[in-house]
Amino acid sequence: MTTPNSLPAPGKDYFLEATYLETVEYLQERLPPALKNPEVGIVCGSGLSGLVETLEQPIVQFLYKDIPNFPISTVVGHVSKLVFGFLSGRPTVCMVGRMHLYEGHALTRTVFPIRIMKLLGCDTFIATNAAGGLNPSFAIGDIMLISDHISFGGLGGANALIGPNLNFLGPRFPPVSDAYDFNLRIAAVRAARAVGIPSDVLREGIYAFVPGPSYESRAESRFLRSVGADVVGMSTVPEVIVARHCGMRTIGITLVTNRVAVGKGRSAIAAAEAEIAREEGRLAVDEPVGDDEGVVATHAEVLETSRVRSLEMQALVKKLVELSK
Repeated sequence: MTTPNSLPAPGKDYFLEATYLETVEYLQERLPPALKNPEVGIVCGSGLSGLVETLEQPIVQFLYKDIPNFPISTVVGHVSKLVFGFLSGRPTVCMVGRMHLYEGHALTRTVFPIRIMKLLGCDTFIATNAAGGLNPSFAIGDIMLISDHISFGGLGGANALIGPNLNFLGPRFPPVSDAYDFNLRIAAVRAARAVGIPSDVLREGIYAFVPGPSYESRAESRFLRSVGADVVGMSTVPEVIVARHCGMRTIGITLVTNRVAVGKGRSAIAAAEAEIAREEGRLAVDEPVGDDEGVVATHAEVLETSRVRSLEMQALVKKLVELSK
């Protein structure tokens, strides 16, 4: 038996069917009949853990550290527990705290819980996240439905499906051109309208996945924007790829929590020339300062924006679960 939360030895990050079934058995043995086979799986992103407070009885919680084979999230704002309950009358399981590549987990470990959701019975997967806004028309606090993604981790060889294929879950080469279910997105728009989210707050766009943990440089941000990304974040895409591989209907919902600096920044040469000109009594021409000069992303800003918008995000997801039956 695998020790709970023990990290696999090098080269042992690929789990066999028996490992997944062991975890499923552990959970189902401790769940009441009504929750043994949840229909909806939800990942609560940074600062969005309040969603579990809206679950209806019966509610059963498991700490990640107590679940066999489960990795543990180490990020501030992530609680690290699996919560079962009813949301809008549907049996649901919520991950409060996700795993990231930058924490040192192998990608196959970061997505382990998503496969457990599928094996428990989930046919719908909802991934929420906090991300930085690249699109200049987006404002902090906007909510974006992901229509597509750019996986820079995947393009660089870090794909969650690398390794032996789990044939009992899905095919070796799954398409992801339809990863974000169109009908679920339509339901999300209807849900947003129903709960009073203003039309100018709800967006749709492309999510760029980067491994992190450092935030993007200005040059990287300009590149991401130039290839079509509207927001950038460090999660979600590996989860979505695995969810689609498993055959689940999938939707990604992003809260824009911070502004990403995309300007080139000040020129040291221009600044020095202006200083020298003033010292020599000549006319000095100062370089114009860009409107994103001094913009620096922080995790504290991410958590604060998530806190402010959390009730709207909770209402949106709850209504979406109702409308997506």
